[in-house]
Amino acid sequence: MSGHLHGVVQTTRSDPSRVLEEIKRQTLEQLGGLPGTLYGPIEEALKADSLKGDGRNHHYEDQAALWILRQQQASHVMAFRQQVGHGFDAFRQPGSVVGGLGGSPLQLVGEQQLAFDLDGERLTEALELRYQRPLEMIRSRLQMMSQAMGAPEGDNPLGPYRLVKAFTAIYSEAQVNESLRLRLFRQYEHELARLLGDLYGRVNNLMATAGYGVSMGGAGAPVAPARAAEERRDRNTLDSVFDTVPHREAAASVPHDYNAHSAASGGYGGDGHAAHAGGHDNPQISQADVAAMASELAELRSQLHAWREGMVKAGGLPPGQAPQRSMAPRRELRIDEVVGMASLLQPEPPDAYARALAVSGRLGETIRDQLFDGARRLGFNPDQTCFSAEEDDAIDLVALLFDSLFRNHALQDRARRVYARLVMPYVKVALTDNEVFVKREHPARRLLDAITEACEGNDGETPQDRDLLERASDISQRIVSDYNEDLAVFELAHAELDALLSQHRRRIELQEQRAAKATYGRERLGAARSQADAAVRERIGEGRLTQAVADFLATPWRHHMVQVLLRENEDPKRRAQALALGDALVMADKLAAENRGRELADQLLALQPIIVQCLASSGLDDSAAQHGMAGLVRALATPDSERDEHAPPSASEVEEDIAEERRLYMAGGDGSGAHDPLLAERMRQLEPGDWLRLTNTQGETVAVKVAWVSPLTSRFLLVNRRGVRALVASAEELAVLAASGRLLVGAERTAFDEAMRQVRRHLDRVI
Repeated sequence: MSGHLHGVVQTTRSDPSRVLEEIKRQTLEQLGGLPGTLYGPIEEALKADSLKGDGRNHHYEDQAALWILRQQQASHVMAFRQQVGHGFDAFRQPGSVVGGLGGSPLQLVGEQQLAFDLDGERLTEALELRYQRPLEMIRSRLQMMSQAMGAPEGDNPLGPYRLVKAFTAIYSEAQVNESLRLRLFRQYEHELARLLGDLYGRVNNLMATAGYGVSMGGAGAPVAPARAAEERRDRNTLDSVFDTVPHREAAASVPHDYNAHSAASGGYGGDGHAAHAGGHDNPQISQADVAAMASELAELRSQLHAWREGMVKAGGLPPGQAPQRSMAPRRELRIDEVVGMASLLQPEPPDAYARALAVSGRLGETIRDQLFDGARRLGFNPDQTCFSAEEDDAIDLVALLFDSLFRNHALQDRARRVYARLVMPYVKVALTDNEVFVKREHPARRLLDAITEACEGNDGETPQDRDLLERASDISQRIVSDYNEDLAVFELAHAELDALLSQHRRRIELQEQRAAKATYGRERLGAARSQADAAVRERIGEGRLTQAVADFLATPWRHHMVQVLLRENEDPKRRAQALALGDALVMADKLAAENRGRELADQLLALQPIIVQCLASSGLDDSAAQHGMAGLVRALATPDSERDEHAPPSASEVEEDIAEERRLYMAGGDGSGAHDPLLAERMRQLEPGDWLRLTNTQGETVAVKVAWVSPLTSRFLLVNRRGVRALVASAEELAVLAASGRLLVGAERTAFDEAMRQVRRHLDRVI
């Protein structure tokens, strides 16, 4: 039985030399051929640039230099592999001079060498910043390997410094001009960005499996200043967001990062084992803040206790699943004993949890059922033992958290098994590390956010979406198989999934941009149609017209007006000319009615080119346009033609998909109803990037983001987490939704934060 707490390094370690050799093999396997992959994309880019040139700028010098480099491709690949290998040799013997990367005598540096060094330094800094977290873990593990080998600590052989030095070493002596040098660096950075995330994840996992683990709990790597600053900015953002929930609920939903709490102040570290992360030593957190945060966690626990006791009294929990401390004198299980039960159950099929997630409120009962079963298998008598208050809190918080995630984040049924696998690992995390519920940067918390981002609203329609679901499923399997109270497993899994999600986020941004452009195009079309309808009504309503003139104004001329307003709205001359055509036709009909034949003939001759052009804009060819013109002339040539009043055209119909969208979210389908002016004014303060919770008329809630505000109508485009348009509504319509309780402004940006917020609201509501 595994009873130790997280952060304990595995005592059985593999031979460090063999581990280092395996790391070298994997590094060369993934990166060894990099120089050979650079030339093709650069050559294509040069060809594209030459085709786009104006005849004055030529790229033949770059192409000639690149052709020379391509002739030496094999030697460049070999030299690069040797330089990377020298980095591993230098790690084993840090004092030696290997590969010309250090220890050379002082000498003058040429301009090309200096340019390569400066560009290399910039690239090194960019890569170190980008991969800061996995590099810190690799650095710590390599230090442990150096100690195991009895050698001083050397440079990371697969870090950005070594990889960039290996690159510059093979090209600094080549004949490369400035333009080609910049292209080489840019392409090399692109290739590294494509490969390093996966490589660093594999290497970290390899070293952790070999026994060179790093505790990510209390004494783990410090949070980088930039990351800490970003974390503080995320917390402060909530201060300026309007929230329609009561103040108490809003305050309870704000996530806090506090670290060290004893069991007496709300921690879950039974037997005096409080998870400590040096929170009291953090200069950014005052003692008053720590006390306030501890008080808030204590309040959450008191809410849990009141909720649990209320459920027992109301019969909401079966007697066998209720807290048993007051039923008979029983021994409370220790934390390590419950963790051992969870470790026994962790690799077993998650069918019971998947079924429980399908029924709200059943997960906590199922977790206790499974733990009781594990207790029996380990020789504990459930009639003589019970969970402690801290253990009950951990179980209930995990159950409420997962239930909230599954209820409020548009997760498909196929994602249920992914979450079901994670239930028991997260119970273990909650038992041994209470920071998961309060610390935004906790690895287990960040992984759950990433998995929810990958699964929310994902129906697997596209290959990219299916890849995301498969990767999330694989990662949940890996957590089940690898997690043994070492939080580094969560950190590595998050880094891998986040690398894939970064590409997905770029696709979502493009989807949002397309939705905004499509919405703006529809608004412009709707505005043009409304103006054209108003112009037609104004002219048809002036008096009695022949049927031919009325039909021409209602159909071809209206379409022509729409085209002019859409394409040439900024040209007042074209707009005035199109309007004058309508007025001239009404005048021609009047001349015909008064039998003023000569003036009518002159009027029609003058209008013929414009009328033909108007008909052509409706898609008619020249012959059909001439035929339409002839029909108009025939109708006006007879003074006694029947003239009558004609009904003006009705308002433009709303597209079916927009009508369906408004029926889904707007009561009555049009969002009509009285609104609170103050609430509407607050809605106008929403900006792109603000998150909201929107509930449709069927009661389903989805997280939506303000993606765009129309410069034409000031309406807000709301998209879901997949970047798909959900609703376009005015501030007044949003105010109506908020007043009816179906719109909540100020939703949390991450799934875990929002789930904890919903847990607090649920406890408040039930109590």
